[in-house]
Amino acid sequence: MAGGEFALVKQHLQSIGLKPDIRRGMPVTDSVLYYMLADLAVLERDRAHLRRYAPKALEMAGRDGHALFQASAHRALGVMHRLAGEVKESETNLRLALQMFAELNTRWQLGRTIVELAELAVDQADDENARGLYLKAIDAFDAMGAFPDLKRAQDALRAID
Repeated sequence: MAGGEFALVKQHLQSIGLKPDIRRGMPVTDSVLYYMLADLAVLERDRAHLRRYAPKALEMAGRDGHALFQASAHRALGVMHRLAGEVKESETNLRLALQMFAELNTRWQLGRTIVELAELAVDQADDENARGLYLKAIDAFDAMGAFPDLKRAQDALRAID
């Protein structure tokens, strides 16, 4: 999505939180809303929105027992901590997300989380680890035909070589 489209999506999602919204008979729950807002903040690398939505996403997903949303919230927290320079907290959350996504067998989410770990490795100037992680993510994205993510991982790998 282009920057303008992200802004419109974020604006729409934030407005949902202000009023009840029912689409095709399905209510937009707090878990869904905060999951989407936190995941959008990850994609945008928006530190302010990560701080605002990631903890709430984890709280709501935990309350509802939604494992996929919990894993995603841990990834969002990992990115939030990485952007704040908090390496240990970032790695802890990203590894937990990785474990949860593996248990759920959600390959695309797993690949996205591996990329986040690779970016953490790049931040630590651990290029060897980053290369291995990017290669692992590239294999995963290629196997499932996730071509936009495949290209982003390939571009990131080339950037460290």
